[in-house]
Amino acid sequence: MRASIFLLIPLLIFMLLVDFYTWRGIKPLIARIRMNRIKLLLTTTFWGISMLIFASFVVFMLGIKHVKQSEAYLYAGYLVAGFALFYFPKFVFIVFVLMNDIQLGVRKIVGWLKKSANKKETKVYTGRKMGRSEFLYQMGLALAAIPFASILYGVTKGKFNFRVMREKIRFENLPASFRGLKIVHISDMHLGSFNRKFEQVAKAVELINEQEPDLILFTGDLVNNFAEETNDWAPVLAQMKANLGKYSILGNHDYGDYSEWKSPAEKAKNLAAIKGFHKEMGFRLLLNESETIRIDGEEIALIGVENWGKPPFPQHGDLKKATAETDANQFKLLMSHDPSHWDAEVLDKTNIDLTFSGHTHGMQFGIERAGIKWSPVQYKYPRWGGLYKESKQYLYVNRGFGYIGFPGRIGMPPEITVIELA
Repeated sequence: MRASIFLLIPLLIFMLLVDFYTWRGIKPLIARIRMNRIKLLLTTTFWGISMLIFASFVVFMLGIKHVKQSEAYLYAGYLVAGFALFYFPKFVFIVFVLMNDIQLGVRKIVGWLKKSANKKETKVYTGRKMGRSEFLYQMGLALAAIPFASILYGVTKGKFNFRVMREKIRFENLPASFRGLKIVHISDMHLGSFNRKFEQVAKAVELINEQEPDLILFTGDLVNNFAEETNDWAPVLAQMKANLGKYSILGNHDYGDYSEWKSPAEKAKNLAAIKGFHKEMGFRLLLNESETIRIDGEEIALIGVENWGKPPFPQHGDLKKATAETDANQFKLLMSHDPSHWDAEVLDKTNIDLTFSGHTHGMQFGIERAGIKWSPVQYKYPRWGGLYKESKQYLYVNRGFGYIGFPGRIGMPPEITVIELA
C-alpha cells in the first residue's frame, strides 16, 4: 500500500501540472466561442476526463489487491490506454504553449530593455499578441489531433488488423522434399488481454488456415500470467490446421513469474495448466527437446527451447539439452521466444539454420513504411522484427499476435508470418 502511494502521488502531481499547462492554451480558444453552453460543455469535458483518469489511477493503485489477478492486466491496460489517449496529445499541445510563453517572455525582456534605454513608457504588447498566441494554440491543437486519432485507432481497430508477412528463404542444405515447405509462425498471444474477444481472434485463425501451412509454429507467451486466461479459448484456437503438425514453446510470461503466489505448489499448478492447454489447442509443446519432421524419407529437426532471456527475464532454456537428440548434419529449425538468444547462443556457435522468435511485439508501436523501419524497442533489441541474416544463419522475429500493457497497436499490426523454405 505504501509503495503504491509513493508511486501514485508523483504521477498525479505530474498529470495535474500537464492539465493546468494545457488549460492555459485551451482556455483562450474556448473563450472565443460565443455560445456559453458550448463553453461550459468543453470546459466540463476537459476537466471531467482528467478527473476520471485521476480517480481511476487512485482506485487501481490503492485497490489492486482486491482485483482478481488476471483482471488486473485488463484494468491496467485500460488505464494505459486512457492516459495515452488524453495525455500524449497534451504533450504535443503544450510544446506550442511553451513556444508562445518563450516568445512572450523574449518580447517582454526586449520591451523592458527598450523602456530602460529610452527612459519613457513603451508598450510591449500589441493587438497582434493574441493573434500570434491563438495561431500557435490552434496549430498545437491540430497537431495534437494526430496522436489522438492514431491512439484511438490503435486501441479500437489496430490491435485486430492482422497482417500477413511473407518471406521465402533459400538454403543450400535443405533436403529436396522440404523445398516449398510453408511455415506459419505466430507468437505472443497474451490471451488474457483479448478479454474474450473470440470473434476477432477466430477471424485471425481463418486467415492462418487460408495460408494452407505445412507447419504452424507458436513461439510462446500464451498468457499474460495466469492459466485461467485460457478459459473457453480451446474451441477457437484448436481450429488452426497444418499438414505436418503444430508446435509450440513457452515464453517468459507463461511461467507465472509476474505475480505473487500463495505457495510454490500453486504456481506450479498454474504452469502445468498452461502446458496442458497447448495440448487442448492441438499443439505439441517442446520443452528443451526436438522433434523430427519427415517427408518422403527425408527429415529435418525442429528444436524448441524453454524461455531463454537476459536478466531480468527468466532463464529456463537449455539449448544443449534441446539439441541432444539431433543429428550433427541435420537441417535445423529452432523455436526460441527471445531473439537475444540467437546472438548469445545460436549464431556462430551452432549449425542451426533458421530460428523463430517473438517477445518484442515491435513494442506495438513504430513505423514500417517507405523504406523506414523503426520502433523504440530497437534500442533494447537490435533484432526486433522481421528477417535477419548472418552468414548462412537466419533469424525471424515475429511482431506478435496479441498485445499487453497498452491495449492497442499503432503502426505495428499484429502479425501472421508465412515463411517458405526453398
